[in-house]
Amino acid sequence: MTPLQRYLAEEIATDHLDGLLSRREALRRLGLMGIGAAAGAALIAACAEAGVDGPAATAPGATPATSPPPGAEAALPTTPISWPGPRGELRGAWAGAPEPRGGVLVIHENKGLNDYIRSVAGRFAGIGYSALAIDLLSAQGGTAAFGDPAAATAALSQIDPAEFVANLKSGIGEVQRRVPDRKLAVVGFCMGGGLVWRLLASGVPELAAAVPFYGPTPDNPDFTGSRDVAVLAFYGALDQRVNATAPVARSALEKAGMVHKLITEPDANHAFFNDTGDRYDPAAAADAWRRVRDWFAQHLG
Repeated sequence: MTPLQRYLAEEIATDHLDGLLSRREALRRLGLMGIGAAAGAALIAACAEAGVDGPAATAPGATPATSPPPGAEAALPTTPISWPGPRGELRGAWAGAPEPRGGVLVIHENKGLNDYIRSVAGRFAGIGYSALAIDLLSAQGGTAAFGDPAAATAALSQIDPAEFVANLKSGIGEVQRRVPDRKLAVVGFCMGGGLVWRLLASGVPELAAAVPFYGPTPDNPDFTGSRDVAVLAFYGALDQRVNATAPVARSALEKAGMVHKLITEPDANHAFFNDTGDRYDPAAAADAWRRVRDWFAQHLG
């Protein structure tokens, strides 16, 4: 498996170990990725032995949303858009701020472009930053073509990370075209957070800020081509698997001489910002939203 495939597979295994998926469902999802039952069972056992499972579903503060998520009260609607990408048409959801202070590219989790991610784009527009939530399954007909979110995850696992990076850079260009003469940022969640790190390693001098949420750092990244990007990274204290890669990110950021801050939200787990998920943590999400707003005000305008 590639590092990305392993990450996605381990996420399924961890969801099972956390009690969020039955063993049968976990093996089904791994099967969609081309991982047979025996290999899937071995992966689950390896994750259990490594101690990556945690009390995600019962962690303090981890509860389904009972009030609007941070920023939702001012969120603006999104509109489907498309533009020419490096290998064909790319799709996304656009939320334009009336008087944009900057532009943001939003990168989705491993389920593709869904209503939750569209809402995040709308929330950024609501505070003055026009936002494009890109659909990284555009070439496969778009996320909406997959009735089963697990099938969308499996399809994402088969895409070359280099293709992701090329499409994301095209997305940045589309934001720049729609919000000229404004500073730009990128925000990613889960798999999307990991892709933020890959973008930084590829060199993105056109960005002013980057915000990866609980995204795994690739091996031996070199961020020198993105040295002027101010990075605000978020982790959940209970998210052992992703947190293990944080020292690599910190070392690479320091080596590149980049402005950065790594925040670990106490008592929060992976995906704590996703108000539609079982690991949502309202307190951690509110704190992260406040910090992102302050970071954008400082580095975008």
